[in-house]
Amino acid sequence: MKVGIIGATGYGGVELYRILSNHPFVEECILYSSSEMDVPYIQSFPHLTELSDHTLRKIDVEEIKNNITVLFLATPPGVSRSLSPQFTESNVKIIDLSGDLRLKDRNEYEKWYKRPSAEEELLEKAVYGLSELNKQAIKEAQFLANPGCFPTATILGLAPIVEKGLVNEQSIIVDAKTGVSGAGRNASHATHYSEVNENVKIYKVHEHQHIPEIEQMLHNLNEKITYISFNTHLIPMTRGIMATIYASLTDSYTTEQLLDLYKDYYQHSPFVRIRKQNEFPATKEVYGSNFCDIGLKIDERTGRVTIVSVIDNLMKGAAGQAVQNFNIMNGFEETTGLYSAPIYP
Repeated sequence: MKVGIIGATGYGGVELYRILSNHPFVEECILYSSSEMDVPYIQSFPHLTELSDHTLRKIDVEEIKNNITVLFLATPPGVSRSLSPQFTESNVKIIDLSGDLRLKDRNEYEKWYKRPSAEEELLEKAVYGLSELNKQAIKEAQFLANPGCFPTATILGLAPIVEKGLVNEQSIIVDAKTGVSGAGRNASHATHYSEVNENVKIYKVHEHQHIPEIEQMLHNLNEKITYISFNTHLIPMTRGIMATIYASLTDSYTTEQLLDLYKDYYQHSPFVRIRKQNEFPATKEVYGSNFCDIGLKIDERTGRVTIVSVIDNLMKGAAGQAVQNFNIMNGFEETTGLYSAPIYP
């Protein structure tokens, strides 16, 4: 099939291209840009020299409808809300990597994203694409909201104990850290080398736009959960997310019992790897892969559990999960084009 990528000049877009250009069921990957039409793709990404002869095309909705089976929107927030409705009467499937279609409550979107929300009709059609937890709905989706990077790591880290009601619903605290590529390709004061190097900085304290997305999904798993404490830190590395999660348990459990629960919960999830007791994952151990690695341990003194969940923010947190959803939506084995070892060291 032919697929398209809008936003191909960003980090998420080029990661999508890397995966899809080698995907066995993709005949052609067509690249679109709103700012660099008719420019050779290797001009934006010289590392693709002699690997890509693509030229960036202008966004033409009618041409896309006639030529594309699945369209990936690797765009900033605000683009999908106006572009996606133009495909409602077509056979094109949309996988949106921005946050425009993730929140069902329009007021929540406008509060956290500080911009107008997509229309209600589009939000009702959009399926939240956390592959491990929403597979059946993903199979039937035309419009898919690819999850955010922080929500992917956090929700996968919490889902088994939240769904089983094993945690105090008011006790969840998430301390998350990310590499600089999560901020996108356009440089800013905050991502300048001299600001990031040899530095750790907290940002968007209690204001990160991924908070309502996490809360929405956790509430779907357990209606008693309404709010969590969630904060993010920028650290001097290129790729990776580590979510360190703390929660009080509702009863006495052993670490071994919880690990068994996690292994059972994710037994049919090929990209979630549960670590052995007293073993915790590092971001380097999922680098360049679509894996989410999880380790946990109970503090018997306090009755709290510590969960460590790591992903590559550009893979399982963006492009990798988008292709995983692409596979599920089209009836392919979900690991197609994705099941490879992380890059190490």
